[in-house]
Amino acid sequence: MTQTSQRSFLRPGKLVLIFVLGAIAYLAALVVWVPAGWLWQQAAGHVRLPPQVRVQAVSGTLWEGAALLKLQGRDVRAQWHMDWPAGTRLPLDLSLETRASRLQGRVLAGLDGAVSVDASGQVHVAEFEDMIRQSGGAMLEGDIIIDRLAATWADNQLSQARGAGHWPGGLVTWPMGDDYQSTVFPAMDANLTESAEGVSLAISAQGQQEPAAEADVLRNGMLRIRVYKRLVDLAGQSWSAAANPGDVVFRVEQPLLPGVRF
Repeated sequence: MTQTSQRSFLRPGKLVLIFVLGAIAYLAALVVWVPAGWLWQQAAGHVRLPPQVRVQAVSGTLWEGAALLKLQGRDVRAQWHMDWPAGTRLPLDLSLETRASRLQGRVLAGLDGAVSVDASGQVHVAEFEDMIRQSGGAMLEGDIIIDRLAATWADNQLSQARGAGHWPGGLVTWPMGDDYQSTVFPAMDANLTESAEGVSLAISAQGQQEPAAEADVLRNGMLRIRVYKRLVDLAGQSWSAAANPGDVVFRVEQPLLPGVRF
């Protein structure tokens, strides 16, 4: 009886099934525990990053790990946690941190190459003072809060972008000739939308719909800024009495990140 039972249990079909299940378990464990650093070494030669971005170190696993990046000369720490695939999309929790700024959110990557991001965070403006001064921009006191940033990359281009943020107000300093001027601004809101040309950021005083300034990031990598007289009025600066609040008083267009297109 015992020998007969053992023979019936170890039939060829069951042996093949056990082997297949074992192979699947092994491959699943390999995917989960394979070192992320080893994967990056294999893929680095085939991934084209913007010249401003360098990967310095990668640790952890494909499923959960971290990377140290160099972005425009600044250290950025990226951390990720991958969930099980949902249909044809792979969900990923991702966070990016600098010394005083942070962005965290959810990433969905599709088999068709489409990637969508839903994130929030805060930017400590003083951390990027050198870049702001170099571009001739204004320095804001405190942090800019990103309430929501949603974007989708599909068909090799940015297909959707929207978002909202705010700044609680405070001291603003800007260059004026060979000197600097400053004043206290009220709380401001920012809204991000996408268009055929790229993405547009409209900045207005809280409670007002008309923009005080607008910034467009074009698909060719150019940054276009328009400042309206409303911003001059908020700053308490004198201007021509003939100018209307919606008149453009300053306009500039320059590369945002040289060599980058989207």
